[in-house]
Amino acid sequence: MALITTHSEKALLRTIRTTPIIDHHAHPLLNSSSLAKYPLLSISTEAHGDAIDATHTSLAHVRAVNQLSTILGCEASWDAVEAAVEERQTGDYNEWVQRCLSGIETVLVDDGLDSSAEAEPYDFFDNFTRSQSKRIVRIEHVAADIINEACSPFQSPEKTFKAVIKAFDTAIMDSIADDEVVGFKSVICYRTGLAIPRKMELEPAVEAFRSLFEQIQASGFNKSTRVDHVGLNEYFVHRLATLIRDSQGPQKPIQFHTGLGDNDITLTKSSPAHLQDFIREYPTVPIVLLHASYPYTREAGYLATVYANVYADIGEVFPFVSRDGQEGVVRQILELCPYSKILWSTDGHWFPETYLLAVEQVREVLHTVLCDYVRKRDLTWSQAADVVEAIFFNNANNLYDLNLDLQPLVPEDETSPVVSGNENFQILTDFLEDKEEPRFLQVYWNDMTAMARMRAIPIRRVWSMLQSGEEFSFGVTKASLGLLQNDVTAPGVSPSGEYRLHPDLQTLRSGPRTGYINMRGDFKEEDGSTAALCPRSILKTTIELAAKHGLAFVLGFEIELLLVRRVDGTNQYESLDGDGHAWSVARAMEHEGAAGVLEDAIEQLDEAGVYIEMVHPESSNGQYEVILPRAPALEAVDTLLYARDIISNCATAKGFRMTLHPKPFATTAGTAAHVHMSISTPKGDDQNVYEPFYAGILKHLPAVAAFTYSSLTSYERVVDGCWAGGTWVTWGTQNRETPLRKIEGSHWEFKCMDGMANPYLALSAVLRAGIQGVASKESLTWTDCVDDPGQLSEEERERLNIRTKLPGSIDGALEALQEDGEMTELLGRELVERYVAVKEAETKMLEAMEAEERRQWVMERY
Repeated sequence: MALITTHSEKALLRTIRTTPIIDHHAHPLLNSSSLAKYPLLSISTEAHGDAIDATHTSLAHVRAVNQLSTILGCEASWDAVEAAVEERQTGDYNEWVQRCLSGIETVLVDDGLDSSAEAEPYDFFDNFTRSQSKRIVRIEHVAADIINEACSPFQSPEKTFKAVIKAFDTAIMDSIADDEVVGFKSVICYRTGLAIPRKMELEPAVEAFRSLFEQIQASGFNKSTRVDHVGLNEYFVHRLATLIRDSQGPQKPIQFHTGLGDNDITLTKSSPAHLQDFIREYPTVPIVLLHASYPYTREAGYLATVYANVYADIGEVFPFVSRDGQEGVVRQILELCPYSKILWSTDGHWFPETYLLAVEQVREVLHTVLCDYVRKRDLTWSQAADVVEAIFFNNANNLYDLNLDLQPLVPEDETSPVVSGNENFQILTDFLEDKEEPRFLQVYWNDMTAMARMRAIPIRRVWSMLQSGEEFSFGVTKASLGLLQNDVTAPGVSPSGEYRLHPDLQTLRSGPRTGYINMRGDFKEEDGSTAALCPRSILKTTIELAAKHGLAFVLGFEIELLLVRRVDGTNQYESLDGDGHAWSVARAMEHEGAAGVLEDAIEQLDEAGVYIEMVHPESSNGQYEVILPRAPALEAVDTLLYARDIISNCATAKGFRMTLHPKPFATTAGTAAHVHMSISTPKGDDQNVYEPFYAGILKHLPAVAAFTYSSLTSYERVVDGCWAGGTWVTWGTQNRETPLRKIEGSHWEFKCMDGMANPYLALSAVLRAGIQGVASKESLTWTDCVDDPGQLSEEERERLNIRTKLPGSIDGALEALQEDGEMTELLGRELVERYVAVKEAETKMLEAMEAEERRQWVMERY
């Protein structure tokens, strides 16, 4: 793979590697007892028989050997690869299959191949993918089974034909109504070619069936039928399209094999151009041209461009075609075809290695091709990421009506290990290659009060440290994790001792202002061990703990913020003029706050590879919500803090102030920091996994609130009836008056958190409570609450098992934390004691202020 030279390119590569793949066309795997019956050599070629022997000298095969040997840890030779695969087959084969299918969200399975008795059922894939597999019904297989059953020596061919067509129509209509079936497949390309006449013709079909009937009769009705008769095959395809078109149900797509295939295909009849009349006849029936139509790729791209119902698949060329050939296919399809019409599949079959190679290779090729387009200014980095998500996930999700939620995959190492000085030097060099030399590097940490603190290092000093081999870390007093916002230490915090602040160059980004670059840092002890009180390190260990339980998480934050102005000549802040501001009203985006601050911030974030998903006005004057992209837990929190810094800096530059104050003005809506959570590992959407997880959170929610509602001011917005998550410990499907809002499967929204919280600590508390719920198999005893629990009677709440209220103050939350022994042990007694000491001292300081003084004081700092 080419050297990655910019942060934006790294962001694109991450999108390529973490976007889950909907494999919209594949075939079953062989069962373990049948693996030895088929040549493994077929994983990179359509050749068979004597022709397969020459495969060893194809570029596709050589590349496959090199890739598999790296993954298997063996010598780069076919004999070594074959031996290593056989070892996996006789060992923990399911573990190897899991590795081969990693990255695939779901598989849409054409299970109509011959030798089906030797294959696993289509839903075997459910053991290895996050979402359940679905069926693609191969119509020639359906027709053959029906003909085998219908043909009898006691009936005429004409009567049998009518019975066959009736049964075929019934089978297709049953499949259209079957939720497990999401589409159909025709291999007419193999049988009679793609030149299907525009109109359905009965007489040729009857005549062809008579010939087939006579063949079956001559064989003694031995129940072995191959439907490959001109006139009959075309008739079945027309019947299928007509039934789909006329059905009252969903318009399920028809997949056509086109182009590349084994040697019983007539290549000149496999061009999708032959389908043009058929496509015109059924403009409402979705048609998918499979296998990049190789070598007729441009023809497929043309048809998908000019006909609304046509889609182009670029599968099977991975891994059957060389790297250059694959890049050529992607470039050719993008020459003309909108990327919203392009799908991708493995065409995986029999061996799991076919899936593995296809996924690895398409990621490499997309990276190469899309980076080239960006450098030529044909695409931006953000648009290139959109192409990836469209081809890998969104297009198939929409076309097959799967209703899946795009949840990024968790990279193999989410915790960003420490790298060597030479690697750090290379990372910084690559990052700055196309940028102006910055003046300072800022290394950030968040303390117990959620204050963003940092060290700013002149860039010449940074280069000196990296080039000389000096340890790339900085001394910071241990008291830094015991300070209040006014730099007074909490009781019991010693002024002695020093941590080493280690920058994490994997978080390197530009900003938040011109001339600066920044990154997150972790506190370590002098001996290099993790500092027990470091908030970011606590989240890292939380992620590691989750992995031991087979869990990983994807988070998506909503930044609610308020733009205010400083009153001239004072230290007071005032809200912006209304100018018709209300929730989601269009004119609120015309305000200079939105135009001058948010547009600049989003552009800057886009350049840094943080692709904002949406922005809209909230209810208060100057209040907006910015939706961040979903990401693995640690990356999501790092990105949240970076995005807040960028927006705050843009606001200051334009004469505004961005505040996260939970309730800055008593009569207007408050400001939260909601987080969407999903369990991203396979089986994450299994009720037996996610219900105990959220039950664990609800069980410990009063204690968790000490971290998520972490300030005296937080409780000014904790009320019922304001879509703020309410005051009762419970959950509800799409209910914004409950602390936990269920959306779908394991995707829930945690609503009881605001911008005063240290998100590293807050999410550590939330996730550890959930992980413990899974470990102890907690029952979700709370019943789905679809109403505002604050408006229910005591009897109604009792029926839903709603018995506990959230703490009404920070003092109550801290008391709940200290009384929750299990939660204290989960987080560590040392951390809880330090956190409580800091928060009690902070609360005492805030309570000593008058209400208006406290409001302004908080707005200055948050």
